[in-house]
Amino acid sequence: MVISHQPVMVDEVISYLITIPEGIYVDGTVGTGGHSLEIFKRIAPKGELICLDIDRSSIRLAKERLSPFGERVKIIKESYVALDKVLKRIGIDKVNGILLDLGVSSYQLESSGRGFSFIKDEPLDMRMDEDRGATATELINNISIEKLQELLWVYAQERWAKLIARAIVEERRKGPIASSRQLAILIETTIPARYRPRKRHPATKTFQALRIAVNRELQNIADFLEECPSLLVKGGRAVVISYHSLEDRLVKQAFHQRGKDNISPRKLPVFPDTSPPLMKALRKKGLRPSQAEINVNPRARSAIMRAAERT
Repeated sequence: MVISHQPVMVDEVISYLITIPEGIYVDGTVGTGGHSLEIFKRIAPKGELICLDIDRSSIRLAKERLSPFGERVKIIKESYVALDKVLKRIGIDKVNGILLDLGVSSYQLESSGRGFSFIKDEPLDMRMDEDRGATATELINNISIEKLQELLWVYAQERWAKLIARAIVEERRKGPIASSRQLAILIETTIPARYRPRKRHPATKTFQALRIAVNRELQNIADFLEECPSLLVKGGRAVVISYHSLEDRLVKQAFHQRGKDNISPRKLPVFPDTSPPLMKALRKKGLRPSQAEINVNPRARSAIMRAAERT
């Protein structure tokens, strides 16, 4: 049975992503297949879709959901960071469009059992890919207090980073911090009551920071954005949906940058960059979901979509 997940900003994604209905497109974060299903409705019978994800449970659900499209879809357990290698392996040079939806899916939050949410009491795993990497439990129980404080501040701008880091270190002296509720309760009782946010759980930012660190999310995005232009045909498009400012800042910079400059400004005078842009942003500002969509799908409220075209 497929877990229902409401894809974000579907009409906006389709309108910016698909330029040639007969083209080859990539859903680099297929999840349970929500966006992919809608893409298939809009591309021609000869159009193809390559779907990637590192979550094997999501891959299984996506295969079930997209099975009616047969050989027109290739569903591969791999990170979008390795898209260049995937394309070479299946004999494709470049594609017409790439979509990334960087959010955590409803399935992962509600049904994965990996501690992405502080609502349930689950093992503190937080890995998108269950087959590799250190868990959040291993990270939080072994990292130094200085590194933990830095992680909470850099990845989530948590104003109580120092206090939370100290509380975590004191708690783990009694025994390992191993579950999502254990960590959530610790943070909730650590932040002074009068300063606890009213509209979100006090542990929200800490959970965000740990998830980003465990999955190397920002590094993955940066690596992909550097490689992205070489994977697209001329006129091909990249569409990225972000959910917090750190992600969006990387995407914005990449979509507005000009050609690579290998000259160090510390050694030589800085001249205006006259090289042609690698990607041309299709909108000056990011696009946000409508209030009507937010009313139906509250998780869409923090989404921001940016699109760019390969020049």
